[in-house]
This record gives sequence, C-alpha cells and structure tokens, in this order.
Amino acid sequence: MEIYKKLMKECLTLAKHSKGKNMPNPYVGAIIYDEEKKKIISTGYHKEFGKAHAEVEAIKNAKGNTTNKTLIVNLEPCSHFGKTPPCADLIIKSGIKKVVIAMADVNPIVRYNGIKKLKEASVEVVLGILEDEAKELNKVFIKNILTKKPYVMLKTATTLDSRIATIKNKSKWITNEKARLEVQKLRSSYQAIMSASGTILADNPRLNVRIKNKKSPIRIIFDPNNKIPLDYNVFNDDGIRKILINNSKITLKKDIEQINFTNFDELFKKLYEMKIYSIMIEAGQGFNSLLLKDGEVDEINHFFAPKIFGSGMNFVDNILIDEVDEAIEIENIKIKRLDDNFLINGKIKK
Repeated sequence: MEIYKKLMKECLTLAKHSKGKNMPNPYVGAIIYDEEKKKIISTGYHKEFGKAHAEVEAIKNAKGNTTNKTLIVNLEPCSHFGKTPPCADLIIKSGIKKVVIAMADVNPIVRYNGIKKLKEASVEVVLGILEDEAKELNKVFIKNILTKKPYVMLKTATTLDSRIATIKNKSKWITNEKARLEVQKLRSSYQAIMSASGTILADNPRLNVRIKNKKSPIRIIFDPNNKIPLDYNVFNDDGIRKILINNSKITLKKDIEQINFTNFDELFKKLYEMKIYSIMIEAGQGFNSLLLKDGEVDEINHFFAPKIFGSGMNFVDNILIDEVDEAIEIENIKIKRLDDNFLINGKIKK
C-alpha cells in the first residue's frame, strides 16, 4: 500500500501541470505501473478542457505496454460520453488488471459507475488512497459540481485582536512583507478576486498580481449602490476581465460586464454560469460578515500580525451569534509561519 501512496502523490503532482487549463474539469494525473518490475511505464495528465483525459494520455504514452499492469489515478475514471469517450472502456480494452483510485467522482453521472464498470470487467479496484489530498486538489471542482457555484475563499489580515484598521481607519501595513507576498501567491491561484465598494473606496486597490509571469485574476466589483467612480484602479483598462455587480443603469467601458444583485445565492449561481469557478474575497467588515452569515464562504486564509490596536474595525461584525454551538466553525486547520506573522488556513464547517 505504501507504493500506491507514493505513486498517488506523483499523480497529484502531475495533475497540477495543467495550471488551470483543465477548468471546469478536475485536475487529474495518471500513472501506469509494472508491479512485477516495480517501475513506472508511463504517465499522463489532463492537459486542457476538451482534450484527452489523464488515463488516455498514460495509456497512449505506454505504447501498448499495458497488459496486466496497474493504473494509478487520483479520480474515478469516467464511464460516459462527454467531450471525450469513456475512460473506463479504454482501460478495460487496454488489458490493465488493477486500478488504484484516490477518490470517487462527485459528478452523479460518473459516481461509482466507472468503478462498477471496471469491476464487472474483472479489473481489480483499490479506492481511497490519499483521498483527503485528492479532495483538496479538486475542492473547486467538487464545489462546482455539487452546487453550481464558484468555490469561495475569504482572505483576511488582522492584528492579534482581529482589527483590520485603526479607529481612524488606517490599515497600511498590518502584516509584514512575507505575508503580503503570500497574498499575491493566493491571488494568482484563484480565477477571480472579489471586493466591495467600502474597501475599494477606502484603499483604491488594483486587485492585481504583482509577481512576474503570474496572471492577475478576473476582477469582480460589488457596488450595488453605484458608489465607485469609474476612474478608480479596479476599472483600469489593463486587459483584465471585469465584472461589476451594480443595480444602476450607467454607461460602462466596453471591457466591463454588468450584472444586477438580488441575493448572494443567485449572484454566485450567476457567476458560475459566467464560467467563474473560484473566487478569492478581499473585502472589509461589512462584506465579510454578509458572506459568512449567508454561508457562502468555503475556506478562510487569516493572516495575523503581532500587533494590538485595542480599538478600530474588526474583520467581521453583526453576525449575531447567541449560543456557542451556533458559532461559525473552522476545520482542517493548517498554520504557516511567515517570520513574525502567522497564516491560519481552514475550511468553513458546513
């Protein structure tokens, strides 16, 4: 079983090579392994949406050397015709004798059907190898499939007493340089970044990525009351796709898309329909509180600096929790030290 874990780690690494070109499909890597000779025959990964799946790539790269071999793959092979033919059928046809899978597909069309098809063809199936790691890798795909909404991550940066600004609304800079670089890396890992009028009016941010050769995310500007002037940095004509949530009829630059706001559930469903699959939130107290209260946040990255303001603005307010057991809970906690700052990462318990 240890060799399967080692090979599955390689699959997860392979899967990341697509660098998001796989969206809205999942990240998938595959390895064909010779158990007798204890060596890897070939590898493959899903390079781009609409192109060959990882299993197909690995089988093709094996050049016919697949009979009685083992396939390692981080997601259940598909069993239906989509953009490409069923992977399960090709695996059976190739003579592979065993398939080691990290997790079952969450897509109802596929879920356990690929595994069932393999077993019915007398292919041995081993399921659940590094399942948690596989789910983490495809957290965006899982959320998209199950809810038809984008995956939402909330980033905050506060003092030890949870302040995002002083009593005079001063906030630059609470965290250190290393923490700010980490924020840039987070921005580059999400398809879109979303902020609200309060933060944009206070800071006039660019909401871009300031790391060489890293792509800036789509900008989503939440301004239902039409408060942000069109000459603010978020509206810069810089080639970045921009989506304005604004209920007023105003004349916009040609590169700005506009949608109306009714409620957050409908908003995020609409953004998913617009092919927005993952969103990083960088906003202030009011917007943070609304999203957390409505249960729209999936994950939080909370940066702490070793400072105490004693007064000022908290990163959330007015969620109105009466009982301890009603609190919004964070699970699967990870802690990262950034010199004298700390990053706490966790998932919102649903």
